[in-house]
Amino acid sequence: MGNDGGSIPDRRDLVRTKAKAEQADKANQTRARWFFCALSKRPLQDPIVSCALGKLYNKDSIIEFLIDKAAYGDGEKICGHIRSLKDVKTLKLTPNPTLSSSASSDPSSQSPFVCPLNLKEMNGVQPFVYISTCGCVFSQAGLKTVVSASSPKEKEPLSALGEPATHEQELELCPQCATKFSRKDNVLMLNPPPEEEECMREKMNQQRSKEPTKKSKKRKNAPSDDPEALSKKKAMPTMHPSMAAVSRAALAMEEAKRKATMSDAVKSLYGDGKPARNETFMTRGTFTRYA
Repeated sequence: MGNDGGSIPDRRDLVRTKAKAEQADKANQTRARWFFCALSKRPLQDPIVSCALGKLYNKDSIIEFLIDKAAYGDGEKICGHIRSLKDVKTLKLTPNPTLSSSASSDPSSQSPFVCPLNLKEMNGVQPFVYISTCGCVFSQAGLKTVVSASSPKEKEPLSALGEPATHEQELELCPQCATKFSRKDNVLMLNPPPEEEECMREKMNQQRSKEPTKKSKKRKNAPSDDPEALSKKKAMPTMHPSMAAVSRAALAMEEAKRKATMSDAVKSLYGDGKPARNETFMTRGTFTRYA
């Protein structure tokens, strides 16, 4: 068989099989999304911001990206939808009271933030949401319980909490800072699944399409192509010929009075009514005053 004293090759040694594709560790992916900045890949530290797609960033990383788009190689792919600091919201996070010193040295061992309502850790196990009007962060279950208890007769539940929403809605109060918010429009999920992220992206694009476009400033004397402006210009009344003649006569009288008070030296500049002398090549093109 093997001719080496007893080794017997089997099929694994004789037939090459296709290598299995490497699969990403889901636990590591979850820790990376909830414990590290999506842009700089550094541990999350206050101040922490989130965009309309629910991603978590360090605010200083976003500022660096807005100043220099080439500061991070994949910055355009990750947060190219962020145009300014107005597109992100600073989050109000609740520190974890049970955070140990060993966990603070290793940020991926224990979450530094919890839900202020039920003290669930923000580590990816429990879905978390934030209110875009104030930035307060809660667990999805905790906010749903508090809002449902505060308005038991409300027929419109939070759309970000996985329930259907209607068009008619009432404003609720944030359970932490008492800021008003809408269940349908102001509750955004943090680190949503791919399907929910696509819905949030479509909603963001719809809202941006409704934003007014900046109009270029026109010069005051520039000709206008607006038909209304042209019609107004044509509709302006013109002066009657008799009125124009009276105006010209008044101007002539004023000019005569002004010349009557002139001195002889000033009158000589305007001429005495005599025909001008013929200029020669010596005086042509020059200022010559004939006495």
